Amino acid sequence: MEGSFTGPDEYQKYFSPKDYLDTYYSFEHGPSPETEMIKFSLQFLHKVFGPGGIRGETLIDVGSGPTIYQVLAACEAFSDITLSDFTDRNREELQKWLRKDAGAFDWTPVLKFACELEGNSSHWQEKAEKLRATVKRVLKCDVNLGKPLAPVELPAADCVLTLLAMECACCSLAAYRAALCNLGSLLKPGGHLVTSITLQISSYMVGKHQFSCLYITKEEVERAILDAGFDIEQLLHSEQSYSATIAPNKGICFIVARKRSGP
Repeated sequence: MEGSFTGPDEYQKYFSPKDYLDTYYSFEHGPSPETEMIKFSLQFLHKVFGPGGIRGETLIDVGSGPTIYQVLAACEAFSDITLSDFTDRNREELQKWLRKDAGAFDWTPVLKFACELEGNSSHWQEKAEKLRATVKRVLKCDVNLGKPLAPVELPAADCVLTLLAMECACCSLAAYRAALCNLGSLLKPGGHLVTSITLQISSYMVGKHQFSCLYITKEEVERAILDAGFDIEQLLHSEQSYSATIAPNKGICFIVARKRSGP
């Protein structure tokens, strides 16, 4: 029910970056559906932003959460990256890593895997420094606003990236469709939207807290993106799933779309 969907206040109060990172982004637990999902995402992003892929100057990552894995490939293709998230604690977690604070999450295994895809896993420290230099700002965002980065206004970007975020922020299909239009407002005509969305999932666990998700199908995602003024250039539908005990979903959809230049 829409009325019971996890709202912004609950995210501010109960979403723990540490619990989230330990659950979904730790390679230390050995092989797991979560580890496979990270690898799968990194492989897709390497194809999107790697040699022969999307290039540009500015990229805005919307709904970064407390993670940096999603821009590891993009920092080779863009010179100015903006990270953004709704909750204060997630933004602070990003800043901890950028500042190399004690207690920041250790992304080393993920960095090494990303560099392995690029052909040299020993360059992971250089990759970390390149990303730190390329991330120019960490902002608050809300995809449900007509201007998602308000009160900050940035020049229209070459690329907007949003992974595994929209289904958590949008309480209905109508809200998701509106949020895609809001994301489009951040892009130049002809700019790219790169997104992934977890399919047919109602909720996910972070620590002891349950957070709602928009239950959405691949067909609904495709139609919403087209109706929001984009042309789909790539679509990858995978049966890849998280552990049923923490995030029972039925696959994932990766899409690369281009904002139409005309009406």
